[in-house]
Amino acid sequence: MALILRASHFLARNGRCTFISGLRLSSSTTRSRKSLSASLVLEDGTRLQGYSFGHGKSTSGEVVFNTGLTGYPEALTDPSYRGQILTLTYPIVGNYGVPSTTERDQYGLLKNVESENIQVSGLLVQDYSHNYSHWNAVKSLSEWLNEEKIPALYGIDTRKLTKTIRDKGTVLGKIEFEDQPVEFLDPNTRNLTADVSVKERKIFGKGNPYRVIAVDCGIKHNMIRHLVMRGAEVHLVPWDYDYSEEIYDGLFISNGPGDPALAWDAVLNLRKVLDSNRSQPVFGICMGNQLTGLAAGAKTYKLPLGNRGHNQPVINQLSGEAFITSQNHGFAIDEASLPAEWNSLFINANDKTNEGIMHTEKPIFTAQFHPEAFGGPTDTEFLFDTFMDLVKGKKTSVTHAMSRPVKVPPPPKVSKVLVLGSGGLSIGQAGEFDYSGSQAIKALKEENIKTVLMNPNIASVQTNEEGEKQRGAEVHLVPWDYDYSEEIYDGLFISNGPGDPALAWDAVLNLRKVIGTPIESIKASEDRQTFADKLKEIGEKIAPSVAVETVESALKAAENIGYPVMVRAAYALGGLGSGLCENEQKLREVSQQVSCK
Repeated sequence: MALILRASHFLARNGRCTFISGLRLSSSTTRSRKSLSASLVLEDGTRLQGYSFGHGKSTSGEVVFNTGLTGYPEALTDPSYRGQILTLTYPIVGNYGVPSTTERDQYGLLKNVESENIQVSGLLVQDYSHNYSHWNAVKSLSEWLNEEKIPALYGIDTRKLTKTIRDKGTVLGKIEFEDQPVEFLDPNTRNLTADVSVKERKIFGKGNPYRVIAVDCGIKHNMIRHLVMRGAEVHLVPWDYDYSEEIYDGLFISNGPGDPALAWDAVLNLRKVLDSNRSQPVFGICMGNQLTGLAAGAKTYKLPLGNRGHNQPVINQLSGEAFITSQNHGFAIDEASLPAEWNSLFINANDKTNEGIMHTEKPIFTAQFHPEAFGGPTDTEFLFDTFMDLVKGKKTSVTHAMSRPVKVPPPPKVSKVLVLGSGGLSIGQAGEFDYSGSQAIKALKEENIKTVLMNPNIASVQTNEEGEKQRGAEVHLVPWDYDYSEEIYDGLFISNGPGDPALAWDAVLNLRKVIGTPIESIKASEDRQTFADKLKEIGEKIAPSVAVETVESALKAAENIGYPVMVRAAYALGGLGSGLCENEQKLREVSQQVSCK
């Protein structure tokens, strides 16, 4: 049996095993510690008991939640969270520790975080992982929070808390330790922008050909990075700096925390530019969007529920394109108050709130979301290209730059589709195939397409009587056979059901109509080596791996990669045959268990 040694979570195919290295276990955090008890208290009297894993001091602020699955080092250092107690809805936090918070890149910007310090007032999670494991980690989340004197609680029912925030909108709260009473504090009553802005001018990308003034209302380092990478010499100035008489090629207004109306000096400085005859492009993000709206003469308002997370859908009003975006804001522009020479550029597909505006004649546009998302979706990074194209004179107007034609292929004309099921599965054996197959059937029914389900898991929601009636699927409890199946349907979904569609490649490749994900894409994602090669082609960083065929060659490869390594057998559902190997002896044991000769 062949093996593959890999310092990542990718699995092998074709009967191979996968070895994964790069796991880092912290000896200082591997044992449980008795934690101080403390409470989250909401202004309506709700009290949730928790346990401290941060600084043991009471604090207060606005309680908000973020739905992102990763990126807590970036979120905690985002200045837009200033004055807020952040709730992370992902159930387990701290498992990958904290990377270096001081390491800088070639531009002098922080590589792994968005600002010099943690910006939140407090942190709330359901479960805290005292054991962290990541090749890039240098400390635990608890250690970092204590260093920066930020209180944090785990053991909080974050689901209940999130529902409370969703229903009530703005919620003030406090993390309170025994004998440390603290008053409720609404951070939105003070100018938070002044707290997080630089005090004097800083220059990044010195010597680049295009001079961009960046107004720091709480700027994230990755915004500066995107500008510098595209040829901008970024002059970062304080939030209230008057740049109206300066010479520059472009003006950038950054993100920031709190109520934009309290940063009125920034509004007045921007209004001088908007009311002048200057033709230099202007680009605003998040707080920059709101400040631009106020400077134009529009109004802003506090959202009943802020948009925060990495999964917010936004629609481009010019092209009709839809993007998944990262967001963090509690205020929005009132579109109805926009003057005649301003149009809405983006809207939120969920709550229909404004997500960006544009001037009808001048090269001025904004985005409420974060195109520089780090971490998060990168769907809208092109907005930095749009801005710099305007700065460089490659595009003459926002409409010209933003009106990208969308090529939507016509939907396939099919009436009957096969969904290849997951086959028989036991508990713990990749049940997501059962779920995704059910969702595929549901979606097809909504499109009035007849569904044929073959080779399903017979003890599943795909085939139970109630589910079958609701979804209207024709169920065949037989293995899939190409000759038979082609006679009864004219399309195939192969990306939603099977545990391994590669088992049927010969038949699939000869099928006339394949709907959904292209076969080549599925092959690339199923074959772990091909997937790794594809990532290398686009410059993505991946952990090293080595394919081997014997235990001895595995041992040799492990020496090159470095212990510990993880071995994983292909075609082993539920993780069977995998194991963490801290030394040569353990590697031999695990390799022999998965029948690697």
